[in-house]
Amino acid sequence: MAHWLRQATLIGNDHPQQLLIDQGVVVAIEPEANDLPWFDPSIQVVDLGGDRLSLGGIDVQINGALGLPFPLLQPQHLPKLREIGRFLWNQGVDAYLPTLVTSAIADIHRALETLATAFSSQPSIQEAHILGVHLEGPFLNPQKRGAHPQKHLLPLTIDQVKRVLGDYGPIVKVITLAPELDETGTVIPYLREQGITVSLGHSLATATQASQAFDQGATMVTHAFNAMPSLHHRNPGLLAAAIADERVWYGLIADGQHVDPLMINLLLRCDRPHQAGTFLVSDALAPLGLADGVYPWDEREITIDNGTARLEDGTLAGTTLPLLAAVTNLVQWRICSWDRAIALGTLAPRQAIGESISAIHSGIGVGTRAEHLLRWSTGSKGPQAQRLDLGG
Repeated sequence: MAHWLRQATLIGNDHPQQLLIDQGVVVAIEPEANDLPWFDPSIQVVDLGGDRLSLGGIDVQINGALGLPFPLLQPQHLPKLREIGRFLWNQGVDAYLPTLVTSAIADIHRALETLATAFSSQPSIQEAHILGVHLEGPFLNPQKRGAHPQKHLLPLTIDQVKRVLGDYGPIVKVITLAPELDETGTVIPYLREQGITVSLGHSLATATQASQAFDQGATMVTHAFNAMPSLHHRNPGLLAAAIADERVWYGLIADGQHVDPLMINLLLRCDRPHQAGTFLVSDALAPLGLADGVYPWDEREITIDNGTARLEDGTLAGTTLPLLAAVTNLVQWRICSWDRAIALGTLAPRQAIGESISAIHSGIGVGTRAEHLLRWSTGSKGPQAQRLDLGG
């Protein structure tokens, strides 16, 4: 059945739009004011009442869900991965990068092997797709390792990178590293030759070292403000270099714990239109989707309290906040508009990892599948997203 969506608000467009969807695919988009010969008794009219439409979210940094830590993946966990895919889909996430934190190389390879199998048999609909893997480590500065175990950190050399990647380089999409550990300046160009996006993080890099890394091909920063020096007016550091560089994207955990909302406001004010900048990540851990409590985490334990994860010594380890809950936070904190907040969780992550999107209608265009559309309405706690329901 064909559907005619009326009074739809598309991100970045001030005027209501109408969309024609046929056989589950957008086949036309026109301003609501235009008279179109679409009327047909067989077309079901759906009045969105001005609600916003967007693509689903993309989570570039997610460490696990439903009790399963991605670094501990084994072949028997493949059905659980499918369950996680359905869970994320229902949260409004179209695709994600399972993130493997610093672990023993044998564990990394076992997880990569499992993810390679999952990657080769992607679901067709109603499951979040795996776009590739994000390796967060093990090439991190020990002084900024955060919750990463020091015993598994490695020096940053091409030989060590090859050792970690093994035969699984083709499925690795992003790798987080500390650029100051590379004494030769050859690792980032090598990774870019392999088609891997390089993100700087868990680092003590100076602004000069960070700028050199960007010139070598790094295009991203992992969880801005966290596990790196603070912004300082005489020692600007990695993050300042990233903010000043129009080529660089920086992930942000907007849970209110990892970064104070005032600093988030400052960061977003630094973004420039039509250039790289901020995008949202969840940095969610395995208890995502579970209740607060104490959970195993590698050989240690983490305590989840109101969605925030900490080690026994109080070290901030992550969150269980869903990706799109951060969109709601940004609006509730009055930091940015609905449109911008939604774009930070849906469009910006796609751009950060080089996914192609339509330049028109903020990613929604002719050919977009209807199941990938989110409908945003006003809830008691701010903007709330749900999959567009066309009935059957």
